[in-house]
Amino acid sequence: MKIPLSAIGSALPGHLSPDAGFEAPFDMLTACHERVHRMLRLLDRLQQHLADRGWDSQAADAARDVMRYFDQAAPLHHEDEERHVFPALLARGTETQRSAVRRLQADHEAMAQAWPRARALLLGVRDAGAREHWQPWDAQALQVLADFSGRYDEHIRLEEELVYPAAQTVLDEPSLSAMGADMQQRRTLR
Repeated sequence: MKIPLSAIGSALPGHLSPDAGFEAPFDMLTACHERVHRMLRLLDRLQQHLADRGWDSQAADAARDVMRYFDQAAPLHHEDEERHVFPALLARGTETQRSAVRRLQADHEAMAQAWPRARALLLGVRDAGAREHWQPWDAQALQVLADFSGRYDEHIRLEEELVYPAAQTVLDEPSLSAMGADMQQRRTLR
C-alpha cells in the first residue's frame, strides 16, 4: 500500500515542535534535526512517487514543502550553530571537539553549495504545472539529490553525539538564555 506524500507532514519552517522552545535551545536544535530527517524522507518519497506515477499536484506540493524547509529553516538552524554552538567549542573545547566543529563548518559550506542544484530540480517539479510539462529526472539529477541528502546523516550524528553535549558543558545559563533569545529574534524578523 502506498502512503501518500502528504502523510509525511511538514512543520512550517522555523516553527517549533511542541516539545522544544527557545528557553531550551539545544532541544530546539535537536527538534530541527528531526524535521531535517522528515524532509529528507519526503524527498525520497517524492523521487519514488515521480518514478512510479510521474508528475501530479501532490508531487508539486511535496517539492514545495522540501524547498520551503531548506530555503528557510535549515539556514536558520545552521546559523544558530555557527553563532552559538561552534564558537563556544572553538574557544574552550578539546582538540577533538574543535576538529569536529571545523568539519561541521565545512559541511555547512558544502550543504549551502549543494542546495541550489537540488533546489533547481525541485523547482522544476513545483513549476511543471501539468504532466505534459514534466521531464523525468535522469541518473545525474538523482545523483544530485542523493549527494545533497547524503550530507546530513553523519553531520547530525556528530552534532548530537559529540558537539551538542560538549557545548552544553561550556555554555553557562546566561549564554544559553542569550542563545535562545537570539534564535527567537532571528525567526520573528522573517
